[in-house]
Amino acid sequence: MTELVRKFNFTDRPKPGYRSVVHDENNGAPLYDPAVGYGFVDETCALPPRSVHAGGITSDGTGFYLTDTAFEAEQGFEGDHYNRYGMAFRIDAPPGAYRIRVNTASEAEHTTVSVSGMHADRLVQDGYWDAAKRLPIRFKADRAGREWTYTYVNGLNTIDIEIEPSTVGVPVGLEEIALEPVPPQERAAGSIPTIFLLGDSTVKTYTFDEAPMSGWGQIIGALFDPGHVNVVNYSMGGRSFKNSYWEGRLNEILLAGRVGDYILIQFGHNDESYDEHRRFGRGSSEAMYETYMTEIYLPAIRSRGMIPVMVTPMSRVDGDAPAQVFTNSFVVRKFPALMKRLAEAAGITLIDLNTESLKYYNEIGTDATTAVFMSIEAGETPGKTNDGSYANGHPANKIDGTHYKEALAKQFARIVATGIIGEGQAGDRTAAAIASYLHSGVRRAASTGDWSAIFPEMTGDTTVGEDAYYRNQIEKLIQLGVMGKDRNGNFRPRETMTAKAFIHALSRLLDVSMTIFSGYPEGELKRETMGAILADAYRASFAEKPKFMTDYNGTAVVPGDPGYDSNLDSDTKNAMYYPLVSFRQLSDTAAIDPGLMAKVKEAYELGLIRSEEGIARGRMKNGTELEPKAVVTRAKAAKALYFMWVLAQNVQEENHASSLK
Repeated sequence: MTELVRKFNFTDRPKPGYRSVVHDENNGAPLYDPAVGYGFVDETCALPPRSVHAGGITSDGTGFYLTDTAFEAEQGFEGDHYNRYGMAFRIDAPPGAYRIRVNTASEAEHTTVSVSGMHADRLVQDGYWDAAKRLPIRFKADRAGREWTYTYVNGLNTIDIEIEPSTVGVPVGLEEIALEPVPPQERAAGSIPTIFLLGDSTVKTYTFDEAPMSGWGQIIGALFDPGHVNVVNYSMGGRSFKNSYWEGRLNEILLAGRVGDYILIQFGHNDESYDEHRRFGRGSSEAMYETYMTEIYLPAIRSRGMIPVMVTPMSRVDGDAPAQVFTNSFVVRKFPALMKRLAEAAGITLIDLNTESLKYYNEIGTDATTAVFMSIEAGETPGKTNDGSYANGHPANKIDGTHYKEALAKQFARIVATGIIGEGQAGDRTAAAIASYLHSGVRRAASTGDWSAIFPEMTGDTTVGEDAYYRNQIEKLIQLGVMGKDRNGNFRPRETMTAKAFIHALSRLLDVSMTIFSGYPEGELKRETMGAILADAYRASFAEKPKFMTDYNGTAVVPGDPGYDSNLDSDTKNAMYYPLVSFRQLSDTAAIDPGLMAKVKEAYELGLIRSEEGIARGRMKNGTELEPKAVVTRAKAAKALYFMWVLAQNVQEENHASSLK
């Protein structure tokens, strides 16, 4: 079919340049015929296919109409799995971008328009693609009366235009369809290429409200030279091949990108969900996973002159298991192995993060691996999850073996960068080109195995074993320049913290004058003194309570909310920020120095200092002993300092800050 006949007229009034679609009195609406290149279908191209009604279509000369007398929806999942039927018109159209215009013969309030299995409601929404709201939705569907327009990048050889009723018994109608090809965008002379990242929560860029959670996608950009390449992260929690397609996320990247730009794609964790039969689920069978990758994503990417790179998803871990040898978590739906096979067959670059993640877990051991996943205890972070605050420990009462902290995000970014360099050295031209955009120091680190110049915050004694317990906090505070290492590169986490060193670190961290901390004894830092110092710092830093204590206190995120990630969902809702045990319930407050009592109580009731006795990672649990006379180790000081640093941040800013303001 030539370009001119991708315009279709469903009325009896001839239109120049349009092919008239004729309704036959005996046979009804024309069904799709590959020999003709267009027609109505009984099932859409969605995965799984959606039933539509070609047989009931009528015509009165003003358009083609269909009235459905019943809808279907899955009880309890009405927003994910429903079918209002309607009609779907299929058009032969090779992979590429098309400006689609649909004129309906029915009013907009009764008619939903979509294309090739995409989510009609999502396509017309404003908003942002990322948590920090730096990536606004630019390419959305427009609806003006009966006219619907959308620019769509097709990966298949056909496009389905779906006309679905909104109300039982009210007819929907189709008057006109026009497809206009949109050529790929050439990169302007002198401009630099872009690397787009598309993945799930393990690649996402996080904001401070979810600290310390991090994704490798928010770290890896710093490994590239910004004078040679842009790195833009479109990843989001809960995403898979399927829902990143139907919500328009992939489409946005393909329209934003230029010829020669790169897309690094990692999917697999959410694709494991057993909801693949649902219209707007996220899971895929292995066959569906293959179809999305090879028949939808890759042809669409290539049609825009962009270059795909696949990254296998890292393995999850069982955070509640005892000492273990880590093995691949993908044992049922073996998506990493499938991705490797498909990438090889398609001749595209692949970075095997899955295999290398397991090597890293086993290299550092169970304790250190657990520490850098989302293993949260009381007092570790004021951040939140779907169920509310982390401040009293993990609301899900588990060690989250999918999501992880920045300390591990850096290592995954290192692994991906190393894999790119290695593939390039082995002769992969795409990988070699991407590797050339990395900082020279990164390429040098990959060749020598010495990453100390890239991640100088790493220490010699908090990377493996029990001393890695607060590795994430320690590395961040070293990175911020408020704590340090000795001449041997060690942090010495078990050594006692001094009051002077704690005050100095806190004043720099919160940008408050050291003069507010007067009258405290020098020498080793005791918990009661730390509590009083934290109260002073809080009063000097906060004119009003931070949002962690108010807006995000006991507020659950529910399905449909921005940033919702069903991997974080549990049965506990509205977990509170403030201590679960009141100050008067503590058993040892009589031991507090009377001169410090008021400040220590204030700090405790604000949640700035909590019991360290009886708490546990992966449990929402408070202790009843404050231990006011106990000395504070450097590791415990790092825990308290990190908590205060997060508390002082703008909740909607990206949380991988590497320097103080």
